[in-house]
Amino acid sequence: MENNNRRLTIALSKGRLQDETLALFARAGIIVDPAELNSRKLLVNSNAGHYSIVFVKPPDVPTYVEYGVADAGVCGRDVLLESEADVHEPLDLKIGHCQIAVAGKGEVVGDDYNLLATVRVATKYPRIATTYFHAKGVPIEVVALSGSVELAPLLGLSDRIVDLVETGRTLKENGLEVIDVISESTARLIVNRASFHLKRVEVSALIAKLSRVI
Repeated sequence: MENNNRRLTIALSKGRLQDETLALFARAGIIVDPAELNSRKLLVNSNAGHYSIVFVKPPDVPTYVEYGVADAGVCGRDVLLESEADVHEPLDLKIGHCQIAVAGKGEVVGDDYNLLATVRVATKYPRIATTYFHAKGVPIEVVALSGSVELAPLLGLSDRIVDLVETGRTLKENGLEVIDVISESTARLIVNRASFHLKRVEVSALIAKLSRVI
């Protein structure tokens, strides 16, 4: 009989990274039944029976892993930088490549910041944005948004945005341009610190399987 205490629970990001992550896992021999994927289940098992897969919103992945609800997880580096979660990050999965960037209207690209003025920045990444601008000595007012960040400069809600940029097409179509790249971002495998030690054999096996197909 299988010892469920040795099974790993893995939190995967729903949305942008989900398909690429599942394809990578499949190449590593961790396959989820398509019938379960097409259901409304948020917790499914892999065909090997060694893994339970839970699908959550991207910002929640580090939380599930940090608190040990999941032994491991997959999320973008952007999410890790924003959350500052206390987790192990043993593997760059080399998928989901994009950039965390500062953008604004084309006519302001190249303008120096007026250090006496507060720059209003719309973003889904308030911690990353604040850290970036404060490092430059620029005071900012953060406007926290959960979607359609590109609208903010067009409607006068913000001077700049900090957002995830994949192809740049959405920015271009809305008259915006990248001003600066804060960081590159790819999907990372993260592991709960306790699980890393208590389930070392299982975690090491997962890392080895994924490493072989990256």
